[in-house]
This record gives sequence, structure tokens and C-alpha cells, in this order.
Amino acid sequence: MTEEKNVVIYSTPTCHFCGLAKDFFKENGVTYKEYNVASDVEHRTEMMQKSGGLAVPVITVDDTVIVGFDKEKLESALGIA
Repeated sequence: MTEEKNVVIYSTPTCHFCGLAKDFFKENGVTYKEYNVASDVEHRTEMMQKSGGLAVPVITVDDTVIVGFDKEKLESALGIA
């Protein structure tokens, strides 16, 4: 990656796809901020405003919102070839 992206993941501790997304970030050296929306009401509300629902994970890369673990969309948003 040439430039640092602002990456946020809204997740829950029991979400399998959230774990896959975090593994993807670690494997690719992506720095991210995580919010546990199971216990964080403020960020759960923020996530719902961004995504329109309660499905997790919701991942934001700068202004791009990705609902679910979509490797191709993440690679594109992060500029990973």
C-alpha cells in the first residue's frame, strides 16, 4: 500500500466473518480500528447509519462502506493487487 487508509471494522466477538476480515487485515499489514457493536451502543448506531442494518462486519475504508467480508471489494478499496 502506498498510502495509509482509514480502516474501521464494526464487529461482534462471535462473528465468523468478522474474524476472517481481521485475519485478512493482519495478513496484509492493514492497520484498523475495531468497534465491538455487541456492547458499544454508540458505535452500533453509527454502524447502522452507515450500512442501513445490523449485519456485521461493516468495514469502512476511507469513505467506502463494505457490508460483510468481501475480499475483492476490500482489496480494491485498499489498493492491494
